[in-house]
Amino acid sequence: MQKIVVLDYGMGNLHSVASALQKVAPDDQVVLATTPEEAEGADRLIVPGVGAIRDCMEGFIRPGFVPLLNRSIESGMPILGICVGMQIMMSQSEENGGVDCLSIFPQPVKFFGTDLHENGERLKVPHMGWNRVKPTIDHPMWNGIESGSRFYFVHSYYVPAENNDTVAGQTDYGVPFAAAVTKNNIFATQFHPEKSADAGMQLLKNFVGWNGVA
Repeated sequence: MQKIVVLDYGMGNLHSVASALQKVAPDDQVVLATTPEEAEGADRLIVPGVGAIRDCMEGFIRPGFVPLLNRSIESGMPILGICVGMQIMMSQSEENGGVDCLSIFPQPVKFFGTDLHENGERLKVPHMGWNRVKPTIDHPMWNGIESGSRFYFVHSYYVPAENNDTVAGQTDYGVPFAAAVTKNNIFATQFHPEKSADAGMQLLKNFVGWNGVA
């Protein structure tokens, strides 16, 4: 039995993530950890996140999750970031005039802006809804998921896809952006797999079986 830890730092409804994990991994233990001590003995780590990036960073740093995450990366443990949980791993976000992030990935997080267009139509920000995702690399996390599958997004900020060699999946909303990024034993998604129907459940199932090696 594996211990799958979802880090709970006060940002977002984590119960939907935990519930989805329990469906795809009924024989494993799913733990919502509010302290590094509760994450002890984890086999897999999930970093979710919803809300303002500054609040997420403060909430993540306060309980001591940064050293925990760094140790988990160094150990080769499979790690999944979701939404703002992906963004806090970047270098910096434009939100709130500029917020320094964890710099696990070197890319910035940018604002969609207030004048976003596609095919002559103005797009709403935040971006909320289903978008088709195209895997850009062959990765175990995409097993059983067709290119162009739809995933659910809710965000106003994005990681650019251009000149970004960490992109694992791409979509477009006025601009091309990273739907997923990966580096060694980390795979992170801008979309919410737990809200993305069959494709999302397959991605979570893949994570439960992933050995952390691309």
